[in-house]
Amino acid sequence: MTTLRALATVFNLSFCLCVVSVLSCAQDPVKIQVQFDHAEVALSHTWNYFGYDEPNYSYANNGKKLLAELSALSSAPTYVRVHNLLTSGDGSASLKWGSTNVYTEDKNGNPIYDWTILDRIFDAFHNVGIKPIVELGFMPEALSTNPRPYRHNFPQGTIFTGWAYPPKDYRKWSELIFQLARHVRGRYGENEVNTWLWEVWNEPDIDYWKGTREDYFKLYDYSVDAVLHALPAARVGGPDTTGPSPGKSADYLRDFLDHCAHQKNYVSGKIGSPLHFISFHPKGAVAIEDGHPEMGIAHQLAVTERGFSIVSSFPEWRSTPILLGEFDPEGCAACSARTHPQNAYRNSSLYAAYTVEALTNIFEMARAEHVNLLGAVTWAFEFEEQPYFEGFRTLASNGIDKPVLNAFRALGLLSEERVKVTSSGSIATAEIAANGVRGGADINAVATRSEHGLAILIWNYSDDDLSTPDALVELSATGLPEIGLPGNVLPGNGPRVLVEHYRVDSTHSNAFTAWKAMGSPQSPSPAQYQQLEDAGQLQLLDSPAWIPVGNGAVRLRFTLPRQGLSLIRLTWK
Repeated sequence: MTTLRALATVFNLSFCLCVVSVLSCAQDPVKIQVQFDHAEVALSHTWNYFGYDEPNYSYANNGKKLLAELSALSSAPTYVRVHNLLTSGDGSASLKWGSTNVYTEDKNGNPIYDWTILDRIFDAFHNVGIKPIVELGFMPEALSTNPRPYRHNFPQGTIFTGWAYPPKDYRKWSELIFQLARHVRGRYGENEVNTWLWEVWNEPDIDYWKGTREDYFKLYDYSVDAVLHALPAARVGGPDTTGPSPGKSADYLRDFLDHCAHQKNYVSGKIGSPLHFISFHPKGAVAIEDGHPEMGIAHQLAVTERGFSIVSSFPEWRSTPILLGEFDPEGCAACSARTHPQNAYRNSSLYAAYTVEALTNIFEMARAEHVNLLGAVTWAFEFEEQPYFEGFRTLASNGIDKPVLNAFRALGLLSEERVKVTSSGSIATAEIAANGVRGGADINAVATRSEHGLAILIWNYSDDDLSTPDALVELSATGLPEIGLPGNVLPGNGPRVLVEHYRVDSTHSNAFTAWKAMGSPQSPSPAQYQQLEDAGQLQLLDSPAWIPVGNGAVRLRFTLPRQGLSLIRLTWK
């Protein structure tokens, strides 16, 4: 009983959940209130979407390990999108390159299909329950109208080589897509494949497509017709254009939506083309300002909002699901921090905090715009045979999970039944989209409930990665149900709940910090590697412990560093 009373004292409002300095406790606290009994619109798991250029990494050992971790993030299915599914080659991978060699031709121009490498990729997904977003691209060498040179050598020279050109024969392309869809239906079963997403090409508004706008619309019509002939219940979409900034990219998206709604179909000759989801790619921007990274979340949110508005302007597509096919702080996953110093943020908890800030704000934006947000694809995975923590935009480095992956683990602990949250430190989404988070911080939260618990994700984010005092957070959760079962009663003190406090910051759930403390080894010993694996997991902070419930409420007090995340989970029987 003495121990339980001591715990109750530690977690009383007048003290802090974690160790708080005298300076922090003297600050004006950020007050966050969670109302368990005030349900809001459901919180869909729009963040369970990932992608990468190099599909052959999917079946590498570290790739399979990471896919299993992504699949385990939550009970909602995880979707993965990859480039180069139809690219010619021997299956070797390099930065921004991969291949499957599914299509070649004999000397008479007859098609030869080989699904061996493609099956390895899709098997790696299927074995851990991943759902593919089947990106129909890029152009096989034998079909390209300008095949040579074909393989690029990033970062030397252009990447837009023979794979980026239209097909020399759209009927052969269509037959390839039909055979692909029929093959996966036979291998994985129609019920399974009908849960996949199918999309046509990638960023046709820039040099990823060397044809005209009309050439792409023709490719779309032929591709969708082929998929639906093999899989009548398939969900197909596009155009996966770049972020719709004013000018070409926005006009391209509008013209594509108009083609699908009002223009002549290149295959059927009828008006319109099937479109089950709409995709485009909003990205942010990162710079170095006065020696520190400065994020550009305002640009990413503003571009997202513009895309939502374009979709909403078409009555035919107003309720069509929207997939943000690449949703990232900036544009080049394969550009390391060694050559692009602004990308050093990718190893730190700043990437984790930014991710939560961006994802939660687009959810609010979609709700305000009354659009149907399906998901946001984080374009990050892992690279093989690269130095540890080189600063690529990845979720893991040589099998060691980075802080950003723990942001997704924290998000995965949320359910879909959202409840009302208010924070005295929050900034409105419209303000962030207009001006970013500069000069201060957005300290905000999202919370979800279940029959036996409450999960609260809190973040302290700023665009400027500067050292600042920790924020003092006073968290109250009210409207809790009657908790009177014997297992919840704290002897002598009444009902109680179990609190678990997960933390992501510079010293928790952060393998990069642990690696630097080791001396930044490029060949860690087995013992060091195990320490890094452990440091890369989502970690508890001074918990679990029981705390008392008074009048249907609990109150916690703790500090939260800048660019830090706290996931508070309260559970009861």
